[in-house]
Amino acid sequence: MKINLKSIVVTALLTIGVAASAAQDIRVYTADNQGGKINATTIEKAFADAGFYITGNNDMNRAFEAKFKTHTHDAYNLMTLHNREMVAKIAKKYPSIVLFTPLSMSIYTKKGEKTISVSSMSTDGIAKVAGIPADNADLLAYGKAVADVLTKAMPNGKFETLNYKMNKPQGDLVNRFTTEMTEQGKDVEEALESFQMEFEGELETAGFVMAGFNSLADEFAKAGIKDYDFFDAYSICKVPVIFEVSKTHPEAGAFAPCTVYMFKKKGETVVHIAYPSVYNWMSSIDVDDKPSMDVLLKAQNTMNAGIKEVTEE
Repeated sequence: MKINLKSIVVTALLTIGVAASAAQDIRVYTADNQGGKINATTIEKAFADAGFYITGNNDMNRAFEAKFKTHTHDAYNLMTLHNREMVAKIAKKYPSIVLFTPLSMSIYTKKGEKTISVSSMSTDGIAKVAGIPADNADLLAYGKAVADVLTKAMPNGKFETLNYKMNKPQGDLVNRFTTEMTEQGKDVEEALESFQMEFEGELETAGFVMAGFNSLADEFAKAGIKDYDFFDAYSICKVPVIFEVSKTHPEAGAFAPCTVYMFKKKGETVVHIAYPSVYNWMSSIDVDDKPSMDVLLKAQNTMNAGIKEVTEE
């Protein structure tokens, strides 16, 4: 009798809750916090202790107060992180995992409540957007690693049962662009620096915040992936967007900051740029109120216009 070990591993991971709220694209882990001992700092430490690389952990209430003189939740942080080894393992076959590298999370306490919640993408959600098989063992292991840290950082917590109506996306789930870079070898670095200065300047002028930056090519090379001249990932956020949407959907931090990646393969001349579209927000967590939809679509149109400005010259 032939035993399919891969099937056994996948089934076991699913059984112990890796795909909590499996039908949903995000998952929300909530724990009692009567004593107030759990916060964004203690959660960050738990991930760092488990080998995750923290790229940002921003107190958004400060940003909201500075810009809008108010905030909606007692606590609201956006944290971004990734596990270098696990991501590189997935990227060997599915480099599109970088759409969620780093992984975004919102850490929040609703007004007057004594609980704390963390939202993040589920493995199903990542698989759908990035085009990775939902039963990929490496992706499931990554999801389990995140769940294990949450369990340790937030004792007596659990994944909430979400009841969002999953809507059909109104557009593409990923916005993609290309541009030409004819330079090769040592000349690529200078060309990339010039391009990224223009790229960053265009988006900053449009009001986007560069919340983080990861240069992944070296990490990939250490894992045996030596196909790229560069593979960079920006964490990009627009404060008015998350402020508006988080009023009714604090779990939207699973999508923000969003990752914009750009890469060029060795020997090729095409630079590929992509980021998850706002149609993920609308279809995955049922964002349908006009103020939220307006601010999301406006931000996406501005982002697309900025990227086109630097890629279509």
